[in-house]
This record gives sequence, C-alpha cells and structure tokens, in this order.
Amino acid sequence: MSLAQLHYTSASAGDDGGGARFTAVSAGIPTPVLAEAEQLLGYEPPAEAPYHPTADELRSFPEAFSFSALSDGSHLLSRAVALGGPGAGRFHAHAVHLPAGTGLPGDVPAITAWRSPNWASTTPDGGTPGRMASLPASAVFGPEALNDFAVSRSPWLAAVFADLRRVNEEPSSARVVLVERQSADVARWIALAGAVLPPENARRLTFTTYTRRPAQSPHQVVGVLPQDAPEPNRSDDGHGLRVHNCAGPRPTGPVDDAWAETCARIWRSRSPELFRAAAELPGDPFAAGPLAVTALCAGVALGPVERAAAADWAAERPYALDEERTRLLTDALTAPGVDRTSTELSSVARLLTALDGRSSAATTASLAALLVTEAVRGGDVTLEPPARSAFAEPAGERASAALVAALGDDLRTELATGTPVMPTAPGRSVARTVQLLRIARLLDVDCADLLPDVVHRMARSLLGEGAAGCGPVLLDLLDEQFDVRTALLGELDRITPHDPAGTERLLTDVALPFTGTQALPHLRMCAAAPDARAGGGDRMKVLHTVLRAGGMSPFTEPLVLRTAVGLVWGEDTPTAGEARLLLGGTTSDAHRTAGTWSVLVAAALGAPADDEGAPELAHDLLRGFPQELDARVRGALLLLEFARDVRSGAAEPGWAERARKLCAGADPVEPGVRDQAFGALAGRLLAPDRPEAELYAFVHSDDADLIAAYGIAARQDAVLARLRSEPAYVADCFTVWSSHPHAGRAWSETRAALLEEVLRPVVRGLSAGEVATVAEAAERSGSSRTAEAFRAWNRPGGFGRRLGSRLTARVRRS
Repeated sequence: MSLAQLHYTSASAGDDGGGARFTAVSAGIPTPVLAEAEQLLGYEPPAEAPYHPTADELRSFPEAFSFSALSDGSHLLSRAVALGGPGAGRFHAHAVHLPAGTGLPGDVPAITAWRSPNWASTTPDGGTPGRMASLPASAVFGPEALNDFAVSRSPWLAAVFADLRRVNEEPSSARVVLVERQSADVARWIALAGAVLPPENARRLTFTTYTRRPAQSPHQVVGVLPQDAPEPNRSDDGHGLRVHNCAGPRPTGPVDDAWAETCARIWRSRSPELFRAAAELPGDPFAAGPLAVTALCAGVALGPVERAAAADWAAERPYALDEERTRLLTDALTAPGVDRTSTELSSVARLLTALDGRSSAATTASLAALLVTEAVRGGDVTLEPPARSAFAEPAGERASAALVAALGDDLRTELATGTPVMPTAPGRSVARTVQLLRIARLLDVDCADLLPDVVHRMARSLLGEGAAGCGPVLLDLLDEQFDVRTALLGELDRITPHDPAGTERLLTDVALPFTGTQALPHLRMCAAAPDARAGGGDRMKVLHTVLRAGGMSPFTEPLVLRTAVGLVWGEDTPTAGEARLLLGGTTSDAHRTAGTWSVLVAAALGAPADDEGAPELAHDLLRGFPQELDARVRGALLLLEFARDVRSGAAEPGWAERARKLCAGADPVEPGVRDQAFGALAGRLLAPDRPEAELYAFVHSDDADLIAAYGIAARQDAVLARLRSEPAYVADCFTVWSSHPHAGRAWSETRAALLEEVLRPVVRGLSAGEVATVAEAAERSGSSRTAEAFRAWNRPGGFGRRLGSRLTARVRRS
C-alpha cells in the first residue's frame, strides 16, 4: 500500500509571513480530513524560545511526533518541527493519512516511524506530492538502546504501565502525561509501551511526543517538557491527566497492578522478547499470569503478588505448560531466601492441588515442602498442609525425610510448650495447634507422648476463645486423627462443668463429632440445650430435658447437675421455688459434689421480700450444708429462717432482739433478707393475737429499721382491708398506735403517721354505727378512757384532736 501525504507550514515558500496553511497535499484526501487534520498539525515552540534561534538551538527544540485518531475512523501520523529564520513560531508539519482499517506497511506500530529518513522538513515542489511507499524505521530504537532507557526509567515503569493499561481498558478514564526533557525520550516510552501492550492495543494507541497544552490534547499519551508539566494526577475541565514526571524526583509507594509490575521487571531484566512469548499463552490481554509465568520460567525475579498471579494462572490451566516449563515454574516459586505472603502461599497450595496427579512427585514435592516449611516456620495458620500424595514416589519420600530432619524437633518443641520456636509463628492459638498436629501426622512425626498436654491446652482455648474461624480445619483434624479426636472430646467433656456456656457456644460454631461410643454426657447436654430452651416456659422442665440428654443421673455423676444448672440459668439465679425443687430432686450430697449448693444459697439470699419460698429454702440449706456456709451467709439464712418461725408461731420469745442480733451477724445483709425478717415480725405484731410482751419490747427497741418495717406492713392492702371490715381490729390498732408515746422517737413518729395516714382515712369511711362499734370494742379491750380517747381523736377540728391526744396520753400513763 502507499501513504497519502500532507504538508502544513507556518509560512509560504516565499517567506511572505502569511499564516499556517497546507502547502502540499496528495490527491484523494477528503476535505473533512483536511479540516480535522489542520487542528492537529500546529506547533508551539517551547516557553522562552529565542526569537532568532541558532542552528544549535533549533536542533534542541522538541519534535511533535503524533499519531492521532480522526472522527471517520482513519488516523493521521505526523511530525512537526521548528524552522529557522525570523520568529520563534515557524514550523513545518509532515503527515501521512491512514484510512480506516489500515496501518503502516508491515502493520507495525506507528512509533517505529519516529525519525524515519522519509520525513521531510520542507514542502516539496509542485503542491501535490505523490504517495509515499513506506516509512522505514530508524536505528534509534535498537534493542540495547531501549533496554538501557528502560533501566534508566526503572522507578517510573510500573506506574506508567499501570496507567497505560487503564487508558486502554477504559479510554475515557484518563490520559497519560509523560514529562521528559527530550521529546525523543517520550518516543522511547511509547516504544516501551508498544512492546508491553497487546498488539492490537499497541497499534491503536494515540500519542504525541510534545505539546505545550496537555489538557487540550486528544491523545492517549502526551509528552510535555518540565516547564509545561501539570500538577500530578489532576483533572482539567473534566479530562483526567495521569502525570508522571520522569524529570523530577523518583516516585514512592507501591503500584497495585501485578501486570504492570511484571512488565516493569521484564524490561528491567532486559528481556523484552518475553512479551512475545507470553502473548502465546492463554489468558486475558492484560492478565498478569501469562507474563509472570513466562518471566519466572526465564529466571526473572518477581515479587510476591506477581508470583501469586503466576501460580494462580498455572493452577487454573495445569495443562497449558509442558513438564519442563512446569518444573521451571515450580523451581522459581520455591526458590530459597524469598519472603512470601499468605496470598502467595495460598496460590502455591492451589497450584499443588492442580498438579497433584498430573505431574511427577519430582515436580510437586518441592511445592509441598515449601508449604510445610512455611507453615511450621511462618505465621499463616490458614495454610493447610498438602495431601499425603504429594510425598509419594522416591522423590517425595526424600523430600519428606528432609523435612523431618529440618523441622521435626521444632515441631515437637512447639507442640510440647505451646510457644513458637520461630518468632514469626502465631503461637498458642487453636488453629496453630491444629496446623502442627496435621503436619506431624503428614510427616509421621511421633507426638503421642505430647498429646495429653496438647489437648489440655486446646480444650481450654476452645472454651475461652471459641473456634475463632478454625472450625473446618478442626473438624478435618478430628476426622483424620482418631486419637486426637478421642482425647480432645474427652478433655472438653471433663472441663465443661466449669464453663457450660463456653461449650455451648463452641458447639454452636462447630458441630463436634461426639456421636461415637464415648459417653460425653456434658457435651451432649450442651448440644441439647438450645432446643430445650427454644420453647421457653418452665426452666425446671428444661433442666430435666438437658439432664436426660446427658444420659447420666446426678446421683451417679453429680457434675452433670452443675452443667445443667449452668446451661439453664447461666448468669441468672434460680427463684427460691426452683431452688427448693433442685434441692429436693436430688440430695445435698450431689449439690455439694457438683458445687451447685452456692447457687441454691444465692437463690435464697437474692429472693425478693415477698417470696415466701425463701425462708423455707433457708431452713433446708441450713440443715443440708452446715459445713459449707460461712458466718455471714449463715447469719443471713438464719434471718430468713427466723421469718419462717415467726410466721409459723415457732419462734422463741424475744423476737425484736433476735432479729436485731441476726441482722448484725449477717451484715452486710441483703435487702430482701432483711425485709423478709422484719416484715414477718411486723406482720405478727399487727395481728390481734400478738404476744403483748413482744409488742412492748418491739416498741421500746427504738430500732428505726424495725419500726419502719412495721409502718410499711401497716400500709399493706391486707391490713387496710381488715381495718375496713373489722371494727374490733380498728379499735385494736388505735389502742396500739396511741400507746407508748415516750417509747422513742422512731415509734412516736411512726405511730403518729399511722394514726393520721392509715387509721383516720379508714375511720372516716365508716358509718356512725360502725364508729360506735369501734368505740365499744376499744372500751372492751382497754377501758372507758380508751374509748373516750378514741372519740376525742375522731372528733372533727384541731381542738378535738389535741384533746384526744391528751386523753390518750393520760389513759396510757394511768
């Protein structure tokens, strides 16, 4: 094919000073192409360019070598250079037009025409130049020259290639701006890009090696001088500019692009031929895998991200490489003295799984050995040991023996102590222990003597921390190693009574396999607890359901009682009624062995003041656990038992004094316990059949708490209802509450408040006949003066109240 030419210059041949215009155009170029090309062929000299540049200065001016896409799908390849003579803005542009769907002869990238000898700097004679047969490449892009340039730009390579990939995948996302002191270096960058990009992308890449206004350039890659460089990665008028100042300080920070990083490492290793070799492998155009595999097989050192990409690609296509290249890849992935990440090791593990059975053990054993070594000496507990088949055949057996010699002692030491030998290893986690046990079995390292201590630590960690994400590998371990399974489940069952909630959480996270011949009552109870509680309701019913799931009676194995209580009540306390059923359903010996007697005591002492089951429970506890109770707890239970005896009439005389002494002995006494005892005493003293001696001692005790309890009891609904229905009881209360005015301040204040706040509202609600009955009852139970005092107290008006108070006082003194 031939190339139509365009010449565009800033001055006519006669140097008449006219404006820029086309001075020569091949026949057949459409007019719209010329109009669009005219917007692309201008040239603006560098800032501060001399008005009359010398020949040497003129040679230092940049060349604007551009490959531009036109709206009709065609392209324009052009070269614009500055001209001598008066005025720094004189230039000449020479271009060739490439119709849509065509390219340069030989289908080579446009950048190969940089400084081709066929570019002209003057307009040819005649005005209608013929078509150009070719644009032969110059020698400036020889292999060694490009290699040297790539090495000199090492710090910028990966970042530039990453942006080139972005521009090619999303053409509207941004443009790449390359800041260089020489436009020739921009051209070299484009040549580097032409090598790394897929061929089709390289042929379509638009560029210009020089412009003064990068934000207005339509090209994907734009070259500028340092004085025209925009701010790094800024956006002008909505056009993103990815700026790389290769004339400034070296960039810092990683480039998160495995493909770009691999391209950079290949160029730094002076091996651009690897790009063509990688293109023959299957994969997406910008996938890192084919490049990384090719580089590693050629001995190019890569980073962990790129090595992981290579392993992942090969794992997805284990058939794509022959045995020799697979061996080269595995050798590179297992090279010594390399820091590896967990992501890379996971990729290596996937590759090993893909190759297992496809490649010989001589190829796969090195991968397996790497994974085992990194697991023992590294810090990634998620790294699973390889399959045993990886160490098959003589080559695998030799690799396994070498691992035992290198790692066996460290492995046993860490299992024995729980402390990692290598500082990078994570140490005492369950996942770590599981990992080491599986490796020990894989390598046939005998650890039977260490097993009791190992499962002891594992069980406590599982209850304290839970499975912590290691549930699947833990189940794999238990499935693979029956001895570990038996020992661990037995240890978990043994310690479950100390933390049943922790075991229940563990079983919720991990379905431990305890359906075999082992009894494991505590584990079975914990497994059954969620379903037993699901229906809610009676907690005693839940308790019996859980106990049945364990398959053992509390009489033969008392500790199941402790587990059951922990599962049913957890941090809560049973009610006094539940505690009595718990105690009555077994024996005190069972609770004593299980340690649940303290739960029963807590139920008694924590019961509310109106729980009538608490005093009965206290009575049972005092007789069932005489040796276990300390002095304070015993005092509190005796206080509850005292309430029981007062209510039943079995209390010995001296109630007030006994209540005060017991309360002092139980200090600090629980409010509910104190209120139970004081409330029972007050209730008995409010009854008409009370012992008068106990009432007298109570009134004169001047104990504020005791007397306050009496005042509270007198305001209860039962007392108020009796007052409203029994005139004799009204008379009795009036007699008591108007008595002993000098017994002490506490009694005086309480009785006065009861007369005004309790008794007077009741009496006001009585009929005249009922009031008369009260007066008669007061006279029968006391004397005529008592009745007179009542009438005076009940008489309306302050005088009557004062008179009644005096009469009452006189009656009592008499």
